[in-house]
Amino acid sequence: MQREPKVYLWDAHNAVDAIFRFTRDKDYAAFRADELVRAAVEREFEIIGEPLRQLVQVAPEMAAKIPHFRRIIAFRNILVHGYATIDHANVWRVIQRELAPLRETLASLLNA
Repeated sequence: MQREPKVYLWDAHNAVDAIFRFTRDKDYAAFRADELVRAAVEREFEIIGEPLRQLVQVAPEMAAKIPHFRRIIAFRNILVHGYATIDHANVWRVIQRELAPLRETLASLLNA
């Protein structure tokens, strides 16, 4: 049974919000020192990438409205398959620079 395309957006949006909750009031040093938070954040990034990967299959025109959706999916794949070589500084940069614009895009598509 195929899910509605917006369900994938909702899943990704909720994962973005979770990352913001997990990292609220933290700087990079605190993030780097907290194994539990890092693991939770990585899991939520995996969740962001997976529904977008599925969205490409069921609604490619909607996925194309998400800037850098291919990079987001690739980032998920790195976290899943390259877990032993995760660059925590890069994960932190993505949180700081890329996550808010992604959240805005997902919210806009959900409200359309």
